[in-house]
Amino acid sequence: MTPHQLESLQATAIAGIAGILIAGTALAHLARKVRQPAVIGEITAGILLGPSLLGLFPGDLTHRLFPDNVRPLLSMVAQLGLLLFMFTVGWELDWASMRRRKSSVVGVTAGSMLAPLLLGMGVAALLYHNHSVVDGKTVPMHSFTLYLGVSMSITAFPVLARILKDNGLSRTGIGALALTSAAFGDVLAWCLLAAVVAVVTASGPSGFTDTLWMSAGYGAAMIVVVRPLLARAVARIARKGTGVHLAALVTAGLLLSAFATSKIGIHPIFGAFAFGLVMPRKPQVLLEERMLKPLQHAGELMLPVYFIITGLSVDIAAMSLTAWGELGLILAAAVCGKILGAGLPAKSFGLSWRESTGVGVLMNTRGLTELIILGVGLSLGVLDDTLFTEMVLMALITTAMTGPLLPHLFPSVRMGLVSSRPAASVVRMPEPADQATDLAG
Repeated sequence: MTPHQLESLQATAIAGIAGILIAGTALAHLARKVRQPAVIGEITAGILLGPSLLGLFPGDLTHRLFPDNVRPLLSMVAQLGLLLFMFTVGWELDWASMRRRKSSVVGVTAGSMLAPLLLGMGVAALLYHNHSVVDGKTVPMHSFTLYLGVSMSITAFPVLARILKDNGLSRTGIGALALTSAAFGDVLAWCLLAAVVAVVTASGPSGFTDTLWMSAGYGAAMIVVVRPLLARAVARIARKGTGVHLAALVTAGLLLSAFATSKIGIHPIFGAFAFGLVMPRKPQVLLEERMLKPLQHAGELMLPVYFIITGLSVDIAAMSLTAWGELGLILAAAVCGKILGAGLPAKSFGLSWRESTGVGVLMNTRGLTELIILGVGLSLGVLDDTLFTEMVLMALITTAMTGPLLPHLFPSVRMGLVSSRPAASVVRMPEPADQATDLAG
């Protein structure tokens, strides 16, 4: 590639990023106008700029804006934004509130994951014959069913936190139960996904065993070595009253952690998430000002690129009647699994049927977290383009339905008030997610 060609390539990528930011900001603003999280608008922007809409116009506009040789550059920007996002998700998990609510949270978390996992695996078994070959290679049935099951069991903790905050539910017992259960579920889901990715990428039983042992060693090193070193470094920075370069140092650390998990054979997002988990939470003010805010702002700029990259693989116009029927089956399993799986345990802890249903609806929020999981499946060759499109639509619909349903389940939301009565056996708690990332909503 000549210097002139490289310069032209870079210029095209810059123009593409500008278009992404404009479209994402505009659609996010519209989404907020209709009481939807911004992520709905940003994902929709990605779909509209892809073959589903823009690609239908004469002149192949999608490829003119995002030519194939530019997409690797955009993918790098998207990957960096994604890693920053995953780090903040790991750092913002509130372990103290999770421990305080073990009794009620365990039941809701287990039900909200197990029911959609099993239903998802059942649906996957029915769909396997239509999607067993991806790029000329046969996907093992156990990898296919496990992946779809795990992807349906997810709840998007950051998006849920934003929805609760926007609807005045984050300080209620219902909100606390849903958010804490989602946090627990997120940790379990990422662990399950890491195991599934190891199964998919391993070259036979011995390869899987090697990946398992290396992952265990990585986890032990993060807890025994990295966590104490981070604690000492942050304490030293706090004593000296500095921290100007803290965000840069943390970014370097999470990137190295992502590199380590990538070399092990699991996706880089797990390294960024794990680094967030072991990162110290105190001194809170210093870390929020010098670390969290800069990383969030950087992620806000880069993460919309991920939605466009995702949207380029979503082709609604190409969906057949069979595909729409498959989407209906996927939606039924996803929605019923979450509402029943989370709602029934919540009812057993003393909530009314309306409140229990509300917990299930809240846990049905998937959003960006689902897209990340689906993107991993697409890159690994577990999902073909048609099933990927169906699953992305499922993520959009299940997330978008949460906001409109809340006023019917909780009258306080319709009146713009915060419920004053905590759920029967769920202790009222201070809001754990005031700093829930704006990257997701």
